[in-house]
Amino acid sequence: MHNLEGKWDVSQAAARAYGALREDILTGVRPAGSRLREEQLAEDYGLSRTPVREALRRLQADGLVQVVPNRGAEVVSLSAEDFEEIFGLRSVLESYAARNAALRGDVDVARLRELCDAMERQLERLDQDGAHEEITRLNMEFHQAIHQAGGRRLLPDLLSRVIEVPLVRRTFHRYTTAELHRSFTQHRELTEAIAAGDGDWAHAVMQSHVLAARATLLRPDQEEEETQ
Repeated sequence: MHNLEGKWDVSQAAARAYGALREDILTGVRPAGSRLREEQLAEDYGLSRTPVREALRRLQADGLVQVVPNRGAEVVSLSAEDFEEIFGLRSVLESYAARNAALRGDVDVARLRELCDAMERQLERLDQDGAHEEITRLNMEFHQAIHQAGGRRLLPDLLSRVIEVPLVRRTFHRYTTAELHRSFTQHRELTEAIAAGDGDWAHAVMQSHVLAARATLLRPDQEEEETQ
């Protein structure tokens, strides 16, 4: 897959192994329950086992990897109850972040509008490879811009723990076209609430936005419509 070690020292190699493996987990290249054998990972990433072991330790601390007795390390599997908790936390934290962003007034609103435009353009190419991945990337940038507003020190890190979860990050793959339109409309309204400096409005829109995403993610597969 990658050749990450080269001339780097162990700490640099471990950091790069962490980044590469984390990305593979978050994007579903290594799905929930996948075994993570040090020897195979070292071969995949062109590394020795020492930086791979350190990367696994960090990912375990992040909650993305678990060590199972008699099996070893594997990508963590989350239950429906776990996702309920994750989205409950997101609802509280992201609503707070949106209110803070509106009241502090230091968000680049022009950039938020550009991101809204870019996400909406992807609606025209949903049948093409990479469209959902691009929507995910743009959506992450949109939300992170709001999280980082106001110079809050702890909030971005807290939110990254509940957003950087594999299935949460790939929620858009489950959206119908109508649900994508709804989500993007909420992005527009949230942007206008922030631009207006209305903290209560921003809080309410973000809360509705997160809870709608929860409903989509937790919808039983048999009820899921095909995105057209």
